Order: sequence, then C-alpha cells, then structure tokens
Amino acid sequence: MIASTAFTAHLDTFARDRLPAADQQPDFIFDLPQLHYPERINCAATLLDCAVTEHGWGERTAIYSAAGNYSYRQLLDAANRIARVLTEDMGLIPGNRVLLRGANNPMLAACWFAVIKAGGIAVTTMPLLRAKELTDVIVKAQISHALCDARLAEELEIARGACPSLAELCYFNGGNATPGLDRLEPRMAAKPADFANIDTARDDICLIAFTSGTTGKPKGTMHFHRDVLAICDCFPQSTLKLAGSDIVCGTPPLAFTFGLGGILLFPLRLGAATVLVEKLTPDLLLQTVQEYKVTVLFTAPTFYRMMAGQTSQFDTASLRKCVSAGETLPGATRKLWQDATGIRIIDGIGATEMLHIFISHTEDEARPGATGKPIPGYRACILDAEGKPLPPGSIGRLAVKGPTGCRYLDDPRQADYVANGWNVTGDAYLMDADGYFFYQARTDDMIVSAGYNIGGPEVEDCLLAHSAVAECGVVGVPDPERGQVVKAFVTLKAGYNPDAAMARLLQEHVKHTLAPYKYPRQIEFRSALPRTETGKLQRFRLRD
Repeated sequence: MIASTAFTAHLDTFARDRLPAADQQPDFIFDLPQLHYPERINCAATLLDCAVTEHGWGERTAIYSAAGNYSYRQLLDAANRIARVLTEDMGLIPGNRVLLRGANNPMLAACWFAVIKAGGIAVTTMPLLRAKELTDVIVKAQISHALCDARLAEELEIARGACPSLAELCYFNGGNATPGLDRLEPRMAAKPADFANIDTARDDICLIAFTSGTTGKPKGTMHFHRDVLAICDCFPQSTLKLAGSDIVCGTPPLAFTFGLGGILLFPLRLGAATVLVEKLTPDLLLQTVQEYKVTVLFTAPTFYRMMAGQTSQFDTASLRKCVSAGETLPGATRKLWQDATGIRIIDGIGATEMLHIFISHTEDEARPGATGKPIPGYRACILDAEGKPLPPGSIGRLAVKGPTGCRYLDDPRQADYVANGWNVTGDAYLMDADGYFFYQARTDDMIVSAGYNIGGPEVEDCLLAHSAVAECGVVGVPDPERGQVVKAFVTLKAGYNPDAAMARLLQEHVKHTLAPYKYPRQIEFRSALPRTETGKLQRFRLRD
C-alpha cells in the first residue's frame, strides 16, 4: 500500500471526514510500476492538460457528437472556462461537492473535467432521476453546487426546495429557450481559456459515484485522483489494448462509472476519440458505428442481444473490440453476437465500489462461460462464509483487491463490503484450476430449493437460448415445501403467445438442457422487465 504524506488541498473536508476508518478500508496494492503516482496530482490535468501540452494532441478530435466535435484543445478550453465560472462566479472551494446532471454530450464532459480541475468533487447523476432521488443524493453528499442540462431542469428545481445545502445552480445546453435559468455558456464566454489547476493530493477525493440501485438502496462510493488514473492504466491498456487511433462509443451514461471510464476517460488517456450520443437504441447504436467508423464498443448484454439481429442492415466492419459489463453476459448472447459480427465480446465484471472492471479476458483467452481472470493490477479469490479462501471448484463469495477499492460515504454497509482487506462484491463465483472465474449469481440471488443451490443467471441463459424468448429474469420465491422455487419472468418475441402451453414448452426446454431440479416451476410473462438506467436487471423488484 502506498502511504501518502501529501496534505489535502480540500478546504471543505466534509467528504474526507466521512471516509471509512482506516481499519474498515480494503487493502490497496500497486503491483504495476505505472500505478506509482506522484503525491501531488490532479487527474483532470493529467488526462486533459497533458494531452495538449505534453503529448501534442491538441488538434486531434477528442469528442464527436451531433452538437459538434471538440478537439482536445477545445475541450480543455471549455473545461478551463467552466472551472473559472465555478471558482470566480459561483464561489466553489476545493472539496465542495458539485452535482452534474445531463445526458452524454460534450458539455457534460467539459463540466466533469472543470469540477476536478477546480478541486471539487464530481457527483454525476443519471438523467432520469426524479426529484426525490435527486434530493436523496444531494442531502447525503451535502452538495453545494450544480451544473445541469437545462432540458433536465424541472426535477432539479423541484428538489431544490428540500436541499438547503444546494446554494449555486447553473444550466448548460439551454440556448435561448430557457428563460429564467442562470445559463452557463454566457458566463463561459466572458472567461479566459486558461486556468490554474488546484494542486490536489493523489488521495484527495475527486468523485462520489452513487450505485445504480439494483438493490433499491443506492450508496455513495468515494474515489481518489489516483483511482481515476489507475483504472485508465489497467484494463484499457493491458486487456482491451486501446490505441490512440481508436474511436469509442457506447450506451452507458457518464454517471455510471462503466461509462465514465469506457467512453470518456479511457480514450482520452490514450489520445483516442469518443462519440457521445445522448440517447441510443440498438438501431441508433449500429447507425452510429456505421457513421463514425467506431472501432471499440461498450454496452450491456441486452443491447448486444437486440443488435445481433440487425447487424446485416449496417456497416459494422470498423468494429474491432466489443466490451460487455454491467451484468452477466449470457453464453447465448455471446454466441449470437459472434455469429453476427465475428467478434468475441470481451466480458468483464466491475463495480461502482471498485470504479471499473477488475476481472476480464482478451478475445484470445476467452473461455466459454468464464468472466475471465483478474486483470493486471488486481488479485481475486473465492471466500467461504467465514472469510476463508476456498479451493478451486468451490462456489463462494468473490473477493478482490487492487489499486482501487470500496470507500462508502458515511455508510454502515462498508462493513459488509470489506472483510479482512478484501472487497467482497456480493457475487457468487467459482474459480477453476486454471484461475478462470465463473459467475454463478449475486449472493443474494442464489436460489436454495429443497437443498439445491441454483444460480438464477444459469437458468436465464438457458431460457434465452430458446427461440421464443426475448429477455428474462429468474429469482427464487418462497415455497412452503421447498423453501424456495425457481420463478422465471419472461418477455416473448413477437409472434409467440404468452399462455400455459408456452410456459410448459419453456419448462421442458430447461429440463432437457439443465439438471431437472433447476427448471422454473413458475413462469410469469411480462411485456417488459424492470431495469436500471444502465440496463441492469432489477431482480429485487421481481422478487417484490
């Protein structure tokens, strides 16, 4: 573990004062030489300023978008002007928390860098959050400033009355159609395009990411400047092998750390370009790949499955890498995509608590059914209920450690996530003799029926292989005789009838593919399944 003697630059120490106690934090390891960062570092300066001043990428395109393209120099200039607005007009001091609210567009990206350059703590929120959800985040993090897309003003203005800490708001992307709102662009235009970045410590907090709510109880996870650089110097370079010539695109919002890293920070670290699109459907994502000659794609399994049947209608020859994360990648979806494009999806598991992907594989090292191995810089093992390592072939709790880790904002659930120095992710996994990790279920999604342990994702994967099934979710429901039984919630493709005969057909399909005790004794047909804004299936809502 790297100890830091660097003094914090934060004058507002609210977040730092609410870090978990040292003995409640995980062990941090820095095995790779590139992870040894200076004691004084501002990650926004390293990612953006250095791109222009040291690497000579100023005239390269950093962001493509329908609203216009930004070179690295233009993105830096915009971030500097916004940083001046924050500090000179809005009174931001280092350590203040700043709410960022917007869809994936260049202004949101510039605002993110501006907050970090000014020594603030970015709290980026999903665009679809309602006033109550925004209030919970603002109150929890005692947010003092907000930069919000004017098209999303309504819910924030509703929340404002219940948030006494929120003193300064400014709106962007409003044009002249937003009377009464304090607009960011005129303020930016009055500022010089240079800014003296705040001299932050590598272990100063620079972002608080709130979990996406698959359990219904989001938590704020705090990450340092060094953490942001660490995720840029691990997965995208060692496993993904991203290059400066790449053009990246994807569906995850920048408020989701999978999106923040994959479609903004990773490409900028290596001099590549990203395509930011505010709202993507499967056909629009394929259209974007065709139009911008996208080479690297980040999205969730659901999108890959829906796009697979449409690839023949678009030119996807530019694609060379496809990354899946956010939820488990079913084998049936992996095969569909490979059959359609010839590309093996790079699967990965990450967590908001860990900031990004920590177990994955290259295309050449992919093994059927396996998520992969710990990426360089991380270690992983399987623990039993007492926290002891299990031998290969045993199902238990996935535990991981590396240069990033869990630091909840003033939350007693820290004790549930960190045990004996390990981050215990809440996933049930199996590790084979070769060190490959195989996902079984979320530990709270493991179904125990008549003494049998049944992983819901395995049954989901089986059902998805049936030609009638569009999507499905599998959970355990109480049963007086078996304790629990397997229940499947199924959405059918067009042309199939959601009736008793179809339910029996799907049950027989599972019985003939998996051990018979795993078949869903109950099937409920739905027109749609509950998902988070990032595409994760909300199984807790199915159980409820």
